[in-house]
Amino acid sequence: MKSSKKKNKTYQPLVSIIVPIYKVEKYLPRCLDSLIVQTFNNIEIICINDGSPDNCHLILDNYYNKYPQKIVIINKENEGVWKARKDGISKARGKYIGFVDADDYVDKDFVQKMVHKIKEDNADIVVCGYERINQETQKRYSKEMSYDNKIIDMDKNPSDILMINGAAWNKLYKAEVLKKIDDLKQVPTILDDFIFLLLTYLKVKKISFIPSYLVYYMVRSDSIVSNINKKQVASLYKSLLEVKNIYENSNNQVMMQILNDMAFLHLGISLIFRLSYEENTSLKEVIKNNNNYLDNNFPLYKKSPFLKLSYIITHNFKNIKIWIVKLFYKLHLFPFFIKAYKFIISKTNKDFKW
Repeated sequence: MKSSKKKNKTYQPLVSIIVPIYKVEKYLPRCLDSLIVQTFNNIEIICINDGSPDNCHLILDNYYNKYPQKIVIINKENEGVWKARKDGISKARGKYIGFVDADDYVDKDFVQKMVHKIKEDNADIVVCGYERINQETQKRYSKEMSYDNKIIDMDKNPSDILMINGAAWNKLYKAEVLKKIDDLKQVPTILDDFIFLLLTYLKVKKISFIPSYLVYYMVRSDSIVSNINKKQVASLYKSLLEVKNIYENSNNQVMMQILNDMAFLHLGISLIFRLSYEENTSLKEVIKNNNNYLDNNFPLYKKSPFLKLSYIITHNFKNIKIWIVKLFYKLHLFPFFIKAYKFIISKTNKDFKW
């Protein structure tokens, strides 16, 4: 069941920022404050209260009373982030759409710089840099995705999307693109951003980048990405098979190859790394099961032209990290790689995303 605060019908925002909300009362004010003070004013902030059982609804009411022109509230039963974002997209009035997670926050120039760049390059998506910060200690882990004046033309260099982080929140999209992407019967409960982007990439022609670090991504030990179970992995596997069917129907062989490469990157590397932290998990068994899934459904990654060393060398060493991990896989040394990587993180207190 959904209910919404009334929109100001005379106000036509250029940008819609969608904020899914669930059990984040400690962090929500910081997130909303960072959006309210944006230097670009022509925005609406669509807050999707996804049946949050804490005091988020009171916080949202307070912000709505203060900023009724900017805040839009949608109260609904809990259905997860995927459905929350889809509901937000359907309600968005802006020409451009962005996402901000409620436990993160953004720079005051986030919208202004992103809008300027997406207009300047006539891009379908613009990507900005972000900082990864420990929520408890405020330690900066890393700075990611900062590229100056880079543009991906999907007709010329589509394999470059392999280097883009698999999150929805450091990007601004043309609304017309998001409103026509396919939906899924089997909704993923983990790595939903990655699946969402796979569906989006089929609809875009140009992706642009700006070098500024505009999003502050907070790493929380209690977040859903830090606690994964077998049921969630199963939902991810089923969702990705639906995406595969959509790609097959597109008859785009290049994108099908990239889908296989993406599956290896996000399941063969990122997912296994996360699962390696789960208690009572046999890393060898997890890797074996995951490899069987990839081999049966996305085997093209093994001989990908985009992951060959010759290709990587002639393309400024793009995707070299993926090639290195793929080599460990080939040599049956991936468990050793995971253990060594985790050891380095524990000793240096530094981490980076694949």
